[in-house]
Amino acid sequence: MPAAAIRPTCKGTEKLPSITRSLDPRSIVPPRRGPVSSIVMRLRVRLTTSLLGLAALALCAGLSASAQSTAAQTAGNGTYTPSDPLANVRYDNRFDISLGAAYGHIKAGPPPLQEGANLGGGDFDASYWFSKRWALEGTGRAYLGTSGAGVNDLSIDGPFVAEYIFAGGAEWLGPHNKHAALLAHAMVGGAYGDFEKDLRGHPPSAVEFFNNQITTAAVIGGHIDLNRTPRWVFRITPDALYTRYGINYGNRANYPYWNFGISVGAEYRFKKKR
Repeated sequence: MPAAAIRPTCKGTEKLPSITRSLDPRSIVPPRRGPVSSIVMRLRVRLTTSLLGLAALALCAGLSASAQSTAAQTAGNGTYTPSDPLANVRYDNRFDISLGAAYGHIKAGPPPLQEGANLGGGDFDASYWFSKRWALEGTGRAYLGTSGAGVNDLSIDGPFVAEYIFAGGAEWLGPHNKHAALLAHAMVGGAYGDFEKDLRGHPPSAVEFFNNQITTAAVIGGHIDLNRTPRWVFRITPDALYTRYGINYGNRANYPYWNFGISVGAEYRFKKKR
């Protein structure tokens, strides 16, 4: 049978094995580069088709695995939601306290003493809120350091001085939001001035100082609160400090002074609400 008579068609492809078995081995299709049987050609076509199919399956499997991995990762990690640490700032607490490092400037003596004293210390405040805007506030402050002294022949230069203030009064909550608040306060009370501690037994008149004494004091200023959490606050407290010290020598006069003080520290708002 001629080789042209057994050329396969698409419709009769399933009968190729029986026709192939009856083919004379001497039937050769003359190719370009040598004798190749029709059986070998069909094997090559089938092999190529199989390889393409396997490649397509592998590609589909890879894409499917990648999609499943991405979906699992997204499901496992979830959606990122930023948190707001100040979301629960309410200004509805009943009590709060604050503690800070303090600076205060005072005059340790009457004129003609020219030099002032720059003192450091601590500032403790506590508040009781009975309404949204108003509270009762108390403060205790200590300022310690050295002061310039008047002209003397006792070799006393820069003696130690201290001032302690205790006062109470009203506190008002001003403009505020979840980030910050401005508060004002006015407090009155007393101050104790320790001016003779470092005079080596000499009278305060020798260096133009006040006598040790308790006197009237006032604190007028406020707080600048920067909220870090609903409970913890970074607090700055600038104040005008009023004292009225006197002397029991010379003209025995009293000298009212307004000085500046400031503290920086932390406030804590207790959980109990109004």
